[in-house]
Amino acid sequence: MQSFSSREFNQDVDKAERAAKHGPVFITDEGIPTHVLLTIDEYHRLSETGKSLSEVLAMPPELAEELAKIEFNPVRSRDVELRDVDLS
Repeated sequence: MQSFSSREFNQDVDKAERAAKHGPVFITDEGIPTHVLLTIDEYHRLSETGKSLSEVLAMPPELAEELAKIEFNPVRSRDVELRDVDLS
């Protein structure tokens, strides 16, 4: 997925449209996504599935299953001094 700042988008709409042919293009304002540019075909495909955009863009279950198989046991650094934090 590609993203453009609102300024980049305004300066080169054609580039954003070309990028949208390959997938959703996020338009950001101060680094925060505010809009998504899709081709009309992709919009129709998404609106017919009954799924939300977040469901469509979510990680496929097969990939999630494969990632769950990876063992990750990071070594804790002994050089870090732990201290109590007052959260009151």
